[in-house]
Amino acid sequence: MVKKKSKSASIEFSTLIFKFGKKGEKTGWTYIEVSPKQALQLFPDNKKSFRVKGFLDNQPISGIALLPMGKGFFIMPLNISLRKAINKKEGDRVHVQWQVDLKKPLNDKNLMQCLKEEPEAFSFFNELPKSHQNYFSKWIANAKTDATKAKRIARTLNALSQKMNYAQMLRAGI
Repeated sequence: MVKKKSKSASIEFSTLIFKFGKKGEKTGWTYIEVSPKQALQLFPDNKKSFRVKGFLDNQPISGIALLPMGKGFFIMPLNISLRKAINKKEGDRVHVQWQVDLKKPLNDKNLMQCLKEEPEAFSFFNELPKSHQNYFSKWIANAKTDATKAKRIARTLNALSQKMNYAQMLRAGI
């Protein structure tokens, strides 16, 4: 049986911003927590990651993943650019208005062109789960200058050639 994402389900709530201490690959992440009840309202009977759109305070968001944490809880990581946009930090309260985002994220076209010239990296990239492909692609797409984008593509190709995922690339400092 295939689960369908509801187009009309939406939720609204206020919550605190948290930060992980030492927690494996999530060490230092800033995030908001989504209770099992809230997750069920958005996407009934789902236990896997899914994307949402809407608002954090008055800041529009889209395509941001909620990650499962077990026992029905989910988190939304808040990267630095999003925290700056809402002008919030750990311990602050944020107002949330969300619905499921059905739009599928696309990979950065410059990355895809470069990957086609690097068969080993391209092959490994295609073996990664779509969510992991999106980490690389979004990181590259969010570069503010062409020079930064080029450096990020080079780092990505180097990491993928060494069969590293996004988190491994960041930890290795490649």
